[in-house]
Amino acid sequence: MKTVFGVALLAIALVPSVALAQEGSLMIRARGVYIGTADKSDAIGALGVPADAITVSKKLIPEVDITYFLGKHVAAELILTYPQKHDVEVSGTGIGSFKHLPPVLSLQYHFAPEATVRPYVGVGANLTIISSVDLAVPGVGALDLESTSVGVAAQGGLDIKLGPRVFLNADVKYVTLGSDVMLAASGTTVSAVKINPWLIGFGLGYRF
Repeated sequence: MKTVFGVALLAIALVPSVALAQEGSLMIRARGVYIGTADKSDAIGALGVPADAITVSKKLIPEVDITYFLGKHVAAELILTYPQKHDVEVSGTGIGSFKHLPPVLSLQYHFAPEATVRPYVGVGANLTIISSVDLAVPGVGALDLESTSVGVAAQGGLDIKLGPRVFLNADVKYVTLGSDVMLAASGTTVSAVKINPWLIGFGLGYRF
């Protein structure tokens, strides 16, 4: 009887620690992300601008992602940040800037969800909102961009378990993102830009 009572007390004592060790369905990560743009654009023959002469600045940004595990191996991830400003150049000469907000929603497969090192892959979609367009070419006038861009995203990454709920994360995404470049006065399309960034991120995650 004493033995049974002792085992029961031990089990009760262990319940809080077991609960703490259990991993919930929600993970939130904070990352620093490098945006590496593709800098691909159509030539503008009338202005003597060659192909790929329009470039969009690369930059480092903060990012938060929310991942919800639908099962042991499958999860959905939404990445969020605030509108990011990019400078634009034509053949090395600055012509202004614009902002974009690029949320990406991905469906992931986690290969080893209970291991210390947990690789995953994902595919998804992004709806980029383009705003605060301030572009102009001397002798040509103001330019405009499309207000939205819809594209696809591919992803690979891994989580490394540092503690019961804490993870180190490395993540790489390729996102298709582009826009027509138009004369603001007439709406005439003069070029098309493919930004198609690589998003390379490192950060920490906490699983609730």
